Amino acid sequence: MPRISDADRARNEEAIRAAMGRLLRGELPVGGKCDLKALAAEAGVTRTSFYPKKSRDGTTRPGPYQHLGEEFERRLKAQRDAGEAPDPRAAQIERLKAQVAELKERVAKRDEALAELTAFKTLAVSRLTAQHEEIERLREQEAAAGNVRRLPAASSGTAP
Repeated sequence: MPRISDADRARNEEAIRAAMGRLLRGELPVGGKCDLKALAAEAGVTRTSFYPKKSRDGTTRPGPYQHLGEEFERRLKAQRDAGEAPDPRAAQIERLKAQVAELKERVAKRDEALAELTAFKTLAVSRLTAQHEEIERLREQEAAAGNVRRLPAASSGTAP
C-alpha cells in the first residue's frame, strides 16, 4: 500500500476536522448518524484509518487518523454528557424512551386504580345482594306472620 504525502495527510486531517465540526454541530448527512462511519464518509477517508493497525511483525501501531477519531469520540461524549445531542435521532430515541417510561407509569397507576374500583364494585354488589336477601327474608317473615297490613299507596296531588 503506497504511503501518502505529508501534503495529502495534512489535507485529509483538515477535511476530517472540518467534517468533525459539521457533525458535532448537528449537520448530519441524510440518513446518517454522528459516528466515525459518518465522519469518514464526510471527510472522504476510509473508516479503517481511525483504528489501530497491525504491523507485519504482529505489533500494533496507531492508524493514520486514530488521534482524530479519538478526539471526535471524546468531543461527542462530552456533548452528550452535557445534554447536547448532535444526532437528532439519538435525541429522539432518548425522548421516546422517557415518554415510554412515563406512559408505563401512567398505565401502572391506571391498572392500580382499576383494581381498586373492581374490588369496590365487588364489595358493593356483595353488600347489595346481602341487603336484598335480608329484605326478602323480612318480607317472607312478615307474610308468614300475617299480623302486618299494607298501607294504601299515597296518591299524588291529594292531601289526607
